[in-house]
Amino acid sequence: MIIDDLRCAPWYYGLGPRLAAGLRYLAETDFTSVAPGRYEIQGQDLFALVQEYDTKPRDQGAWEAHRAYIDIQYVVTGTELMGYACIDRLQAGAYDSERDFLKLDGDGDFALLRAGTFMVLAPQDAHMPGVALAAPTRVRKVVVKVRG
Repeated sequence: MIIDDLRCAPWYYGLGPRLAAGLRYLAETDFTSVAPGRYEIQGQDLFALVQEYDTKPRDQGAWEAHRAYIDIQYVVTGTELMGYACIDRLQAGAYDSERDFLKLDGDGDFALLRAGTFMVLAPQDAHMPGVALAAPTRVRKVVVKVRG
């Protein structure tokens, strides 16, 4: 798991060409005017999901992880808490291979993600996105899916 400001993204380009391409895409795109939806960068190997939502109380959040893709979660506007934990610390439910979605239960830690911050989540990184700090707020976020 990596958390950093998007201005520091070049430090991570050496982690792989697809990860570098995803970080460049985030840095080169003005997401304040991009409509929510899916945007292909390199077909199924690399694509972006532009999202807008209201954050939710922690007790309404859900732990998840992915096996086929690495997530780069980038907050464009707003602020949210992101839960994170090694999947070995949580109890795994059934894996949905079509959605690349593993539901998990348990406890983890939380990091504050402000506008301009990105978080890289590898397959061993369970996460709980979209958690409110105190009260629900509107967030615009881009999740870049990077095939591992």
